[in-house]
Amino acid sequence: MNLITLSDPLSAQAEAYRTLRTNLHFASLEAPLKTIVVTSPGPAEDKGIVLANLAVVMSQAEKNVIAVDVCLRHPSLHDRFSLSNERGLSDLLRSPAADVALPLHQTNVPHLRLLPGGSVVPNPLDLLVSHRMSDIISNLIGMADIVLFEAPPMLVSSDTAILASQTDGVLLVVELGKTRREQVQQSKDLLNRAHARLLGAVMANAPHE
Repeated sequence: MNLITLSDPLSAQAEAYRTLRTNLHFASLEAPLKTIVVTSPGPAEDKGIVLANLAVVMSQAEKNVIAVDVCLRHPSLHDRFSLSNERGLSDLLRSPAADVALPLHQTNVPHLRLLPGGSVVPNPLDLLVSHRMSDIISNLIGMADIVLFEAPPMLVSSDTAILASQTDGVLLVVELGKTRREQVQQSKDLLNRAHARLLGAVMANAPHE
């Protein structure tokens, strides 16, 4: 685990995540934010590190947080917290039993749990549009103050638009020198068509003093 909010909590980068937490708090005053998707336009941006650090600072504010890996083709969020990916979301979605317990892992951060992606599936779209996924989201909402979903890049997978339409808001991660303006616009258009709420963009590698 190498997260700046844990390894160097007094750094400017860690403070930026706390500022993001505050901004989301004020956004939730206008409309509740229980479920947030963290995604990016393309595969070049490191959205996973943004979600992991945001989850840490939210849990440090004594919020019960669940981080969920929805990148079912390439799950990696478990690596951020040095946890197992043996069972996870994909296994739940493919299980014939509706009452299977959620395989949540307690991280080393108090108040922060992880639902890993689980077994790799080649085409997860059918799973994500199922009633089972809606039920899982409802269960997660009942178990936490905030649920953060790491979703595949907007322009690579249609999975994310489906997920975004079922959640309260979307954070779009962009990176200086990697993300193109037209990619951001295309991502916004996709979210608009999905009737998803774009909360804003996060510059993952913004210059700092």
